[in-house]
Amino acid sequence: MRARAGLDDPVERFRVRPGAVTALRVCGGDRVDVIDPHGRQPAELTVLSADPAAVPGTVPDAPASVLRRLVAGPDEEGFAAARILTLLSQHRIDQHAAVATRLFDGRSPAGARAGFGVDADAVVLVAAPASPMSPAAEDPNPPSEVWVEVRRADPRRLEPAELPEPLAEPLYDMRIDARTASAYEVRAGQFIQVIDVQGRQCSDFLAFDAHSLHDGTEYGLDATTTRTVGGGAYPRPGLAGKFFDPRARPLVEVVRDTVGRHDTFALACTAKYYADLGYPGHVNCTDNFNATLSRFGVTARAGWPALNLFYNTAFDADHQLISDEPWSRAGDYVLFRACTDLVCASSACPDDIDPSNGWMPTDIHVRVYDSTRRFSVALGHRLTPDADTVLTRPTAFATRTRALTQQFSEYRGYWLPTAYDNFGPQHEYWACRERAAVMDLSALRKFEILGPDAEALLQATLTRNIRRLARGQVVYSAMCTEAGGVIDDCTVLRLGENNFRFIGGDPYDGVWLREQADRLGLRQVWIKDSTDHLHNLAVQGPASRDLLAELIWTPPTQPALPELGWFRFLIGRLGGPDGVPLVISRTGYTGELGYELWMHPDTGETVWDAVWEAGQPYGLAPLGLEALELLRVESGLVAAGHEFDDQTDPFEAGIGFTVPLKSKTDDFVGRAALLERQAHPQRLLVGLRLDGNDLAGHGDCVHVGRFQVGVVTSGARSPALGSSIALCRIAVQYAEPGTRVEVGKLDGHRKRLGATVTTLPFYDPDKSRPRS
Repeated sequence: MRARAGLDDPVERFRVRPGAVTALRVCGGDRVDVIDPHGRQPAELTVLSADPAAVPGTVPDAPASVLRRLVAGPDEEGFAAARILTLLSQHRIDQHAAVATRLFDGRSPAGARAGFGVDADAVVLVAAPASPMSPAAEDPNPPSEVWVEVRRADPRRLEPAELPEPLAEPLYDMRIDARTASAYEVRAGQFIQVIDVQGRQCSDFLAFDAHSLHDGTEYGLDATTTRTVGGGAYPRPGLAGKFFDPRARPLVEVVRDTVGRHDTFALACTAKYYADLGYPGHVNCTDNFNATLSRFGVTARAGWPALNLFYNTAFDADHQLISDEPWSRAGDYVLFRACTDLVCASSACPDDIDPSNGWMPTDIHVRVYDSTRRFSVALGHRLTPDADTVLTRPTAFATRTRALTQQFSEYRGYWLPTAYDNFGPQHEYWACRERAAVMDLSALRKFEILGPDAEALLQATLTRNIRRLARGQVVYSAMCTEAGGVIDDCTVLRLGENNFRFIGGDPYDGVWLREQADRLGLRQVWIKDSTDHLHNLAVQGPASRDLLAELIWTPPTQPALPELGWFRFLIGRLGGPDGVPLVISRTGYTGELGYELWMHPDTGETVWDAVWEAGQPYGLAPLGLEALELLRVESGLVAAGHEFDDQTDPFEAGIGFTVPLKSKTDDFVGRAALLERQAHPQRLLVGLRLDGNDLAGHGDCVHVGRFQVGVVTSGARSPALGSSIALCRIAVQYAEPGTRVEVGKLDGHRKRLGATVTTLPFYDPDKSRPRS
């Protein structure tokens, strides 16, 4: 991935993923800098050039381990590998004998650089070697990304890459010039990639059933049918699922979307739109579509309802349609799969009188790929506005969970099951409460905090007293802003004197911790993202201890699983001393006795199979997100974006016990604000028992009489209690148990649900079950 501030910026920046290779062309006079942004990550640099001294200072002194392992294949990674292998072949280099200059050692500091001048034209291959990280390693070091900066002697000598590399070999490429539209035919099963070339450029998309067109009937994308069948609001961020014609037959489905924000099914711009704004005769998408579709016999229209890709509209609180500049960046795309033979049309919108195209219309590019290709289903996420897109990925247990259900949702960058076929949320819930359940929780973010300054960093950034954390112990904590708002909640494991494992929910946690390390001048600490090297299963329920005791072997230096204390962890193996290495913590998110098993993804299927087989005599069931929501609300457990955010302090969020202001005298981020907030509380988290069976939902207003006194943060119908319950953040004046309030529905006044304030948690208030 290449990033550049602009044509006049002489520096190009490339990201190299762990285990991947990035190729870049350089010219005489350029300078190449390889950067280890997070530390302790080696790099391999291989120079391909007719001049053996093209890049002085590079000495091939090690095997090019990443190059030697590349394998071409039909999927996206295999296609990328094929391109690199072609480069090696063109330079007559035997892949299995390739060598490289090894950069950085195992202790390089965060931000370490290695710079090289360039004397002659060359292709430079930069790789980031990636070895599996053992979850039980004494000094874990998950592989991380490498960055490359190329400072051009002549920024205009190499034209900037205006398109991302193809996902596979295209059947055809088609440029849609600014202010134009083009129609094209696609066969069933083929893939359509619509690319925003320069960013912030709206592209309208139309599709028609080709067979019906041949018979003289038009069946195209239909907004009302699609909204009704899919259940989505109009408009809504992102594109999801299939898009239908008026017969409720699917025409296209979205496979991948790197933007996540569009306007769906508004009219493509029309002649009337421009004329009404004082621009008669302005070129418009509708007329462009009419012209290009005429050869397929499509009847001209005054306005075309379309998928408005890369556009940015919304309805405000007054239900007014508003728009602003698109969110898309250069190279963003949407990938469709054709559900039947189609006639499609795409535009590069000509609107230059408002922000819909960033005030300057640019090109759109379309690629079509063969139906035999395989692409992952994914949405794109950017950790920060200038970060590369990261696509949704499966977990280590995907092959096993997919065999049990097709009900998945995108959760913080991973696909997780919402419910399981032949089970269902109620069954899964009762299995956890009465027997045992197993759940994929791999979307949690894991960071290895390593080095002599590791304890000091966590002590200065978390509310808990990390100095008191013993080896083998787990602590639950909050991480706050200077104003006292909660950035995230987390658990921290102490693996050694200078080794901690931070587990949170937000991928931004690692960025923030690195920023704090820099601010505090802590140079001997490494914050390494281990999320993709530690996937985890939660085994929860009254039978979880007996179930796992049959599976987990522990050495004499570790406690046996039946003796493991609450919020403690052990390092063991599956089945025996030669089995899969595991970290097992006695933690969970269900309010029941339970454990979490942490392993490398390569061994995930083995662990799932062992747990599944051992669990059958205990009535083990899989557990999806819907059942988990019932369990955690009953147990009064908080969730990001519901009970807390950066505008809510831990006391308001119901986790004030994580802020020991009296016993932790060391300063930490937010301490001063939390002292003030504790002394003058405004709101508290309480429970509500609703009078009837209507559900209260997140964001519902809570009233005493005319005026609002609180807001529902989460709601559920409790199977154990047989009633509707809710978590509510409420003014302290109304937080006393027994206080009568009303939950407002509709506009907050026309429908009110009676409720009574109660203490939390609703279920097992003494936490006797997880402690048992």
